[in-house]
Amino acid sequence: MSQSFDNKDNTNQEKIDFGYTQVPKQEKVKRVAEVFHSVADKYDVMNDLMSFGIHRIWKKITIEYSSVRKGQKVLDLAGGTGDLTAKFSQLVGDDGLVVLADINESMLKVGRDKLRDKGLFKNIEYVQANAEELPFADNYFDCITISFGLRNVTDKEKALRSMWRVLKPGGRLLILEFSKPQYQILNKAYDLYSFSMLPLMGKIVANDSESYRYLAESIRMHPDQNTLKKMMEDAGFVDVKYHNMTGGIVALHIGFKF
Repeated sequence: MSQSFDNKDNTNQEKIDFGYTQVPKQEKVKRVAEVFHSVADKYDVMNDLMSFGIHRIWKKITIEYSSVRKGQKVLDLAGGTGDLTAKFSQLVGDDGLVVLADINESMLKVGRDKLRDKGLFKNIEYVQANAEELPFADNYFDCITISFGLRNVTDKEKALRSMWRVLKPGGRLLILEFSKPQYQILNKAYDLYSFSMLPLMGKIVANDSESYRYLAESIRMHPDQNTLKKMMEDAGFVDVKYHNMTGGIVALHIGFKF
């Protein structure tokens, strides 16, 4: 008699989403890495084009909610090209520390070069790290941010527990991520834009339509606002709230460790 396995192939390997495609779990990290190796050099340009520059407002709001102060330690996880790191570096001052961490070597290099070109280097460290197994001591950071990175993590629950571990009691986690539009008409327009314009822009600007098709698919597969809130609570975070931006296209989730 045949036997079926949910999300497993005939070799009994656990499978997980890579956009709309199901792949063996251990392959997702490799595939996501290939996407970001491909787009790293054009990442900032494409962010401005895809969001019409609005991503800068989303990040500014995230900074404001972080309440980061002088002397604190901040982890900018999946920090990419360092937009948040640059601002945090100014906020924490010479006695503070900002760690820009990213699993992708190409993105980390682009971020490091960009920040050094701005003269920012005294209080910034760079670490290539997997969010699921953060290489930091317990109770180390006052604040952790992960901006447009959680949806690419293979085991999100494990990553959230890892973030909770390295956060100090009283510290806060901020997750800025694409989410579920709150209005049906906006949702339909967003789908049309995502699946037609994003791959086209990726082809024209970055010579890579497939990576931006994955981007659109990965957004749709990411947990919605309330699901992510519950995941954060299950990982140990308390007083978890979220703030919708641009009609829910993006949401900022905030949770605390007590």
